[in-house]
Amino acid sequence: MPTAELHDPSTLSENLPLSGIRVVEFSHMVMGPTCGLILADLGADVIKVEPSKDGDNTRRLTGSGAGFFPMYNRNKRSLSVNIKDPRGLALVKSLIHDADILIENFRPGALDKMGIGYEALKAENEKLIYYSAKGFLSGPYDHRTALDEVVQMMGGLAYMTGPPGRPLRAGASVNDIMGGMFGVIGIMAALRGRDQSGKGSHVTSALFENCVFLSGQHIAQYNVTGQAARPMPERLSAWAIYDVFECSDGEQVFVGVVSDTQWRVFCESFALDDFANDPELATNAQRCHQRTKFLPKVRDMLGEMTSAEVLERCEQLGLPFAPIARPEDLPADRHLRESGGLLKVHGNNDKEIEVPALPFALDEWRPGVRLDIPKIGEHSLEIALAAGLSEEDVNAMLDDGVLTAQAQG
Repeated sequence: MPTAELHDPSTLSENLPLSGIRVVEFSHMVMGPTCGLILADLGADVIKVEPSKDGDNTRRLTGSGAGFFPMYNRNKRSLSVNIKDPRGLALVKSLIHDADILIENFRPGALDKMGIGYEALKAENEKLIYYSAKGFLSGPYDHRTALDEVVQMMGGLAYMTGPPGRPLRAGASVNDIMGGMFGVIGIMAALRGRDQSGKGSHVTSALFENCVFLSGQHIAQYNVTGQAARPMPERLSAWAIYDVFECSDGEQVFVGVVSDTQWRVFCESFALDDFANDPELATNAQRCHQRTKFLPKVRDMLGEMTSAEVLERCEQLGLPFAPIARPEDLPADRHLRESGGLLKVHGNNDKEIEVPALPFALDEWRPGVRLDIPKIGEHSLEIALAAGLSEEDVNAMLDDGVLTAQAQG
């Protein structure tokens, strides 16, 4: 039998916020793994349960899905096991019995058929917090299959993002990621509730409700004003200058002028005295309704400058500004590099890549990498042996394909 270096996973997360919390994760793609990632980065021992032999199908996605697995699975241990085999299921149940949290994003009822649905597990471990990442919360739609694309279309976000008549999904998995974040919020609340009651609970977050929450400000706008929000490309700007401009070097920059003070600073710096002294442009509200009066000249003026010149001037003036960056540009971003915003992990083919850290700090601490992206079944042996299985039993499960193990490191 291949040897496994047994260790206490809590030593890897000593003194971290969630040290001592055990999580068993049954999830794939983005939403569930995002939840597990956040808990793992904060110090929880997250055991990612993957199918025996081939592992999580997310590992093999190509194209726009090629970054899913390396982005959302650091700091986790991989157990590759066939839970349809009674021995594999028994191993998983033993882990759940001692766990604090379970994460799942299976089809409704799928885990119930295996005896590891919420009701069955609650009877065995009343302290368990059971998190389900779903497409819809309970209601008429909860039987439907949902994807980020689906809920963006039906939740108002695609309508607000694209031009009229051309609904356009956001360029990232915003609902999957934010849905996983809300899952963590629910889990944290359940952990606090367990401290008081001694009992766990069933936490659910869902893509559709998440997207509706993202659209909430536009729902409220209509209720308050009676005016329906228009898609972003057609919307009346809330600020005088809030636009993307073409520069002389062919690059684009975003510039914002969002207050009366900023307007005066902008006009003085760019010698726009006529606009600064125009009483019809004295307030932001007036300027928003007369953008055609000054915006063409501003476009021409900025169009004669290089992007570097515009960005430098705006930074000196304290104006909102931004280069138009592409995702592939971000690993070179000076702020991300110097602030600890990038983490090194190994993606497919053991190639070292950089991915974003969690976007917050506790005091000055930023969550980092304790465990690299796991190979399929990299921790199967240590998990199985620590769960009390004998070497003979583990060998038999390996021989029968119930367990898959790969060398660590």
